[in-house]
Formats: sequence, C-alpha cells, structure tokens
Amino acid sequence: MTKYRWQASALVLVTFMLGCNEFMVVGVLSDIAKSLRVTVATAGYLVTIFAIVYAISTPIITILANRFNRYKTLMALLLVFLIGNTWSGFATSYGWFLVTRMLTAAVAGAIESLVILFANDIAPRHRRAMLISWIAAGFSIASVIGVPIGVAISTASSWHMAFHLISILSLITIIVMVLLLPRNLPQTASTIKDQLILLADKRIYLGALLILFSAAALYAYYTYIRPLLTTTLGFNTTALNWLLFILGLVSIFGNRLSGLVAEHRGLKIMPRFYVADIILLLLFPMAMTTKVTGFTLLLILTLIVTVVNSPIQIHFLDVAEADYPQAILLASSLNAIFFNIGISVGSATASLVLAQSGLTQLGLGGAVFSGLALLTTIILNRAIARHRAVAK
Repeated sequence: MTKYRWQASALVLVTFMLGCNEFMVVGVLSDIAKSLRVTVATAGYLVTIFAIVYAISTPIITILANRFNRYKTLMALLLVFLIGNTWSGFATSYGWFLVTRMLTAAVAGAIESLVILFANDIAPRHRRAMLISWIAAGFSIASVIGVPIGVAISTASSWHMAFHLISILSLITIIVMVLLLPRNLPQTASTIKDQLILLADKRIYLGALLILFSAAALYAYYTYIRPLLTTTLGFNTTALNWLLFILGLVSIFGNRLSGLVAEHRGLKIMPRFYVADIILLLLFPMAMTTKVTGFTLLLILTLIVTVVNSPIQIHFLDVAEADYPQAILLASSLNAIFFNIGISVGSATASLVLAQSGLTQLGLGGAVFSGLALLTTIILNRAIARHRAVAK
C-alpha cells in the first residue's frame, strides 16, 4: 500500500507538470503579448492552437504507442516535453514560441493517456475512480500553486523564467518516474483498425462529444480569465494572484467532487450539473457588473463545470475493458483528446465573442455549449441503459 501511494503521488506529479505548462500561458497571456509584440487576442490563439495540436497528435501517438513498451514510451515522451518546454523559455518571437508550444502539445496528451493507463493498472479497483480524479486534480493543483507562482515570477521578472521553472520540475518528474513506475504493463497487440473500432461504439462517441462540449463551455470564458478579473471586475495585479489561487483551490474540490460522483451514480446525475451550468452562464453578463457577484459566479462555475471528468474517464475505461481490450490505451486518451478539441472550440468562440461583444458576454457562448452537453448526456445515458438491457 505504501508503494501504491508513492506511485499514485508520482502520477499526480506528472499532470501537475503538464498543467503548469498548459495553463501558465493563460495566467501570463498579457505579459506574453507585450513581450512578443502582439495583441492579447492574437496571444489568445496560442491556447487554441495548443489545443488543436494536442487533439490531433494524441490519438496518433497513442495508437502507434500500442506497439511499444509503455514505460519506455512514457520516458521518451517526457524527454521530448522537457526539450519543448525549455525551448519555450528561450523563445523571443511569437513564431518560435508558437513552434515550441506545438511541440509540447504534440506529446502532452499521450503522456496524460499513459499516466491514466498506469493508474488503471496499479490502483485497487475500489480506489480507481478516486485516483483518476486526483490525477485530473494535478491540473487544478497546478492552477493553485504553479500558475500563481508563474504569474508572480512573470510580474517580478519575466514569463521566460516561469517556463525555466517548469523545466526544472519536468526533470524532477522524469527522475521520479524512473524510480517508481513498473517497467512492464500488460499489453494486447493490435492493429490500428482493431483499435479504431472503439470509436464506432455509440457509448464512446457520445461520451467524446460530451467532453468536447463541457470543455468548450469552460473555455468560452476561462480563456480570458485574467482580463475578466482585472479589466471587467477591476481587481489589481496583486489581488489577481490570490484570486487565481482561490479559483485553483476550488477546482481541486471540484475534482474531488468528480471522483465522488464517479464512485456513486456517475453519469446518471450529470444532467443536474449541466442545468446549473446553463443558469449560471446565462447570468454571466449581469454578475460581471460587480466584484462580489462576478467572482462568486466564477467560483461556483469552477466547482461544478468539470465534474464530468472522472465519470466519463471511468466510462471509457469500462467500455474498453469489457468490449475492446485491444484499444484500452486509445480509450484512456479520449478524455484528453476531446477536452482539448473543446478547449480550441471554446477559446476560438471566446475570441470571437470578445471581438464582437466584449468580456461581459463571454458566458453566453458557454451557456450554448452547456446546453449541448446536457442534451448529449441524456442521450448517452439512454444508450448505456439500452446496452445493459440487451446484455442481460
């Protein structure tokens, strides 16, 4: 049990590292735009392009990785990530910085997928949902600790130094992985066609759409969280660090809530959360008129907007283990793939709304995506129920 706890902590460390790299850009977006001499809207497309590359590369790498030892594959991908992030820290032009972000995005999704697979293998069955929720919480912990530290470093020195700090963390993570992870996970040899058949299952592609719409709902406003807090709500730069810290702390509780939901009724109760999301996002323009109501709304959204993560991850793994064991690595990647497609859709929507209507209207785009997520989860639950009825 002691070894398992150390292994579980190591897996969370990986997603913490990935979260620092991915979300740091959001926290220092204005500084990057100024340093690289581009507009904030143009800098915002760094988030969109990162997500697109992430979504395209992840299924390709995970399908090909099924042919190789998973431990060695993870180590190789972590090394590429370290190189890409270090390069980001030295970039002095928008073009080169974009290239480095694309390099880290290309391997980040596959790293996360392999981490989920290691978790699924090493965790006792009754602890699996909670471990997966903690792995997801690694991203939230990054927003609590890593991103505010990055913002503080960027404010005091430069955003380049923030990326150098992530490189040090990445090196430490690689060393920890070498010491703790099992070398040989059980694998089933399969062709690309054998793996892709997973995507033809209605329970899978509906789940993928659910993740896409959920992520789009979040990033329809979160892409511009810094200007929302400073420009719209009027908080100063000093307060910004504390506010990002609080939001990150609440997101950790959100991941814990996600794990509890996955352990109990799972996807069956998700429609309730989406109804709440829709109501809150429709209230967004009104709430953003004062500091208290605006930040309170952001806190509640942060708590509930990603509750679906653990239930849908467990759903993907369960379907694959029962009916498509040859495609379990691909199944472990679907959450990351479609979440990042959703990020690209949501952040692009946010950029369009910002250009046309302003920051206070960002929540309305999120409400549309939450409505689509509500419809999708209802259809998905019916598909799951029908499959169980037929199986009996």
